[in-house]
Amino acid sequence: MGSSSGQPEFDYLFKVLLIGDSGVGKSSLLLSFTSNTFDDLSPTIGVDFKVKYLTIGEKKLKLAIWDTAGQERFRTLTSSYYRGAQGIIMVYDVTRRDTFKNLSDIWAKEIDLYSTNQDCIKMLVGNKVDKESERAVSKKEGIDFAWEYGCLFLECSAKTRVNVEQCFEELVLKILETPSLTTEGSSGGKKNIFKQNPAQTSSTSSSYCCSS
Repeated sequence: MGSSSGQPEFDYLFKVLLIGDSGVGKSSLLLSFTSNTFDDLSPTIGVDFKVKYLTIGEKKLKLAIWDTAGQERFRTLTSSYYRGAQGIIMVYDVTRRDTFKNLSDIWAKEIDLYSTNQDCIKMLVGNKVDKESERAVSKKEGIDFAWEYGCLFLECSAKTRVNVEQCFEELVLKILETPSLTTEGSSGGKKNIFKQNPAQTSSTSSSYCCSS
């Protein structure tokens, strides 16, 4: 479980995928979670990838988080990254109604088409709540969508970090409650989760935090 390179030991390795339209803040959300910082980032080209270590209860977790490009021209490239994901986070921008509409028109359909994990945990995240005066999608609409599609739901701000950690931690807690997913994460998942090597990824970042 440990390695000669000195990386932290872990009990489970889970693959988490971030999907949604370009510009909704997926990369900023990932950076806020893994690095505790925020930047207005350029759109992802292809797929980005980062690692986060967590301790929840007595379980040590390693999250491999894949940030996919939202632009249509990258869809064929990113479709393969759905395979083997134990968790999928669908992100929309609460100030852009089109990004919410595309959840059902595009992204939920992609999950049905490409996800290979029947028990995969889905979470709906409304980002940019720091721009409350520009809100175009109500919280109730988000809750209703999550209910209809069987998703967890949270609103957050990658910029102010409100609910950022909660998004990932609640997803992971639900994964840990799903026996088929913990079986994957503790055995076979470790063997195949890093097989894809996207042509353009940023350097892997690692961080560690504890949650009771």
